[in-house]
Amino acid sequence: MRTTASYELFPDAPSERAMARARYLAREGRIAEAEKAYRDVLAGNPDLKVCWAECFELLRSNGRTEDALRLAEAARAQFGNSAFPLALMGAALVDLERYREALSTLEQAVELDPDLALVWHELGYAAFRLGDRNRALLALDRAFALEPHTETLRLRGRILRDAGRYQAAEVTYEGAAQAADHHEQREAAEREILVTRRYAFYAPRRPDEVTPAERWFAETGSVVLASDEGPEPPTDVALATALLELARDSGWRFGQVVAVGPPSDAWQTVADGLGVPLVGRTGFDPEACPLLVARGGGPLPEDHPWSTLVSAVVRLGTGLVFLLEHPGDTQPRSSWEGADVIGVLTDGERRGSRTNVGHALAEAQHPAARLAGRRLSR
Repeated sequence: MRTTASYELFPDAPSERAMARARYLAREGRIAEAEKAYRDVLAGNPDLKVCWAECFELLRSNGRTEDALRLAEAARAQFGNSAFPLALMGAALVDLERYREALSTLEQAVELDPDLALVWHELGYAAFRLGDRNRALLALDRAFALEPHTETLRLRGRILRDAGRYQAAEVTYEGAAQAADHHEQREAAEREILVTRRYAFYAPRRPDEVTPAERWFAETGSVVLASDEGPEPPTDVALATALLELARDSGWRFGQVVAVGPPSDAWQTVADGLGVPLVGRTGFDPEACPLLVARGGGPLPEDHPWSTLVSAVVRLGTGLVFLLEHPGDTQPRSSWEGADVIGVLTDGERRGSRTNVGHALAEAQHPAARLAGRRLSR
């Protein structure tokens, strides 16, 4: 499917102008209001297929797969046993992991209308989820030939990358960026280009063959110090010592260490090792090439300044952000997001691992790392 960013916000056609409010609400993340707005449009324009498709995608992209399937069934009641509602139903069945049923439904849709690009796009996604990369790529090529679209290219790039075909994946994502009609689409494709380049750092291994720490770097650009399995989890001071080694080997020279959140013996170790003052968050000086440090891990309290301080480091392009620990899942947003270097990944508690500064140094120097282009010396 396509996101609402795939469409013009204020098209000329009167029928699509009716969806402008729903699209605006969706782009603003006001999901419940957007859904109501889409359904209000459908109540007055039940034959507007693009409105069915966008409302379906709104539900699907927010994890409401059962609701998406019910909407697809309503579309089938409206349009009969035709290719369009079957494409929606097939897409919903894929998300519900009913893959064989989904594939059968999409194949039926292809027979009914072999020139509907949406069907081929969803057929490609279903084949990909079933592990049939060759069929997935053929279906996506057919979809793109019928209707060139950046979302189809992004899916094609993902399939190629997962297969370890990094150069082909990067070229595909570059095409997606160039074909983008909207800023959001272009940004998404450019992010995938960087992710692909970082995965290529571990070639010839495929993404499913890298370690959790390496996957973290590939997906986020953040370096993990404790990347090797070890008998016991590293202590705070051991992680601080590894950070000092990385700073020395990289030639980083900070002007202050800014501790945020609960205290730790590690912060004084870092400050003493760098020969700079240890200050609290109120002493943060963006001009001093600060090293912003925090424990991470647990949830942030409301009105915490972490995101504001991280944004200042990134916006001004000077300094570094370090967390002792971070949950080892790259998908859900973390309240402590924004770290350039992480001590250790956790799954509720630290597991046995040991630091590898040499490995961290190679990742930190990668041109697609989060630190790329950052001023790291006062």
